[in-house]
Amino acid sequence: MPVEPFRGSSEPTLGVELEMQIVDAETFDLKPVGDDVIETVPAELAASIKPELYQCCVEINTGICRDVDEAGRDLEAKLAFVQERAARFEARVAWGGSHPFAHWLDQDLSISPRYHQLIEDNQDTIRRELTFGLHVHVGVPDGDTAARVCTRVSHYLPALLALSANSPYWCGRDSGLSSYRLDVMGVAPTGGQPPFLRDWDSFVRLAERLAAVGSIKTTKELWWDVRPSDRFGTVEVRICDMPTDLASVQAIVALIQCLIDHIVLDTGFHLVELSEFGRLMIRQNRWRAARYGLDAVLVDPETGRNEVARDAIRRMADTLASTAEKLGCSHWLDHARSMADLPDGAARQREVFERTGYLSDVARFLAGEVVGVQTDSEVEI
Repeated sequence: MPVEPFRGSSEPTLGVELEMQIVDAETFDLKPVGDDVIETVPAELAASIKPELYQCCVEINTGICRDVDEAGRDLEAKLAFVQERAARFEARVAWGGSHPFAHWLDQDLSISPRYHQLIEDNQDTIRRELTFGLHVHVGVPDGDTAARVCTRVSHYLPALLALSANSPYWCGRDSGLSSYRLDVMGVAPTGGQPPFLRDWDSFVRLAERLAAVGSIKTTKELWWDVRPSDRFGTVEVRICDMPTDLASVQAIVALIQCLIDHIVLDTGFHLVELSEFGRLMIRQNRWRAARYGLDAVLVDPETGRNEVARDAIRRMADTLASTAEKLGCSHWLDHARSMADLPDGAARQREVFERTGYLSDVARFLAGEVVGVQTDSEVEI
């Protein structure tokens, strides 16, 4: 069976996953020491600090958290731990949805057998996924609710992508997109826009058929923008780039938690069977958000009304204000609203490059340094 029994939650609990870059402490190029770092992790943290596809990446997960503040404290402690262990290998932790100049062909794969099998099955389709994302789990009561929430929340995913857009550079060049990561992830055979799910049974039947024809082995291989997580009893939002700092992560997590809880508790909530136009517009909105970030003009898939992504985020924050107050994350929702008033992560990366002319400085910025004027001794990448 590819699907486990859904273990729901009566509260909108949180689980957050960070895919963090590991970079050389001097050159700020990606450094393949992730597995070395993980070998130093004590047993009590083994479920929270894990390998990823490439050895230049470490996945950091929270435990089950009640609210955004708890998730932030959890992540802050584990980030500090990974930073300390990375320093033993002359490396640092960095943010961002892609690395500014590293090439995927140059990276060492993780020693994990699962990832080697994925490469064997999918070849360069998966091998080129040198990207770093933010995944947010929110607890929901049951499988039927999870399926319906995944369908409904799809309308809002492009706005969340726009808010997190932070991967403009790819293999040493400006891609012209704000989130090139979405373009890379979009070619995965079971990735991208999720299907229309009416209830849990429809999800189970779909997963079983996909497994029967050899497309997946478990639901972990459904790399949709959002998916029901049978193992954790959650809705997992997977569309976001890794932002530039922990505060931005917490703001986006707050927005996602409030949005899902609002949908779950909306007594007037109903699924709208979208027309072909509506389905196509969600796909168009995903591309627009990836291309333009917070400046994207998004189209409501039901009404056809245009709205700039910045305004969509502000409107969502206003609508969700009472939910945020109930969940104790009003200050983080306010932070998400303030992010909509500022340049997105991709624009900030480009500002660094325009100011200095060095992609190595962009990588330094993603590692948390305040980048100033370059010296003549620094080498251009």
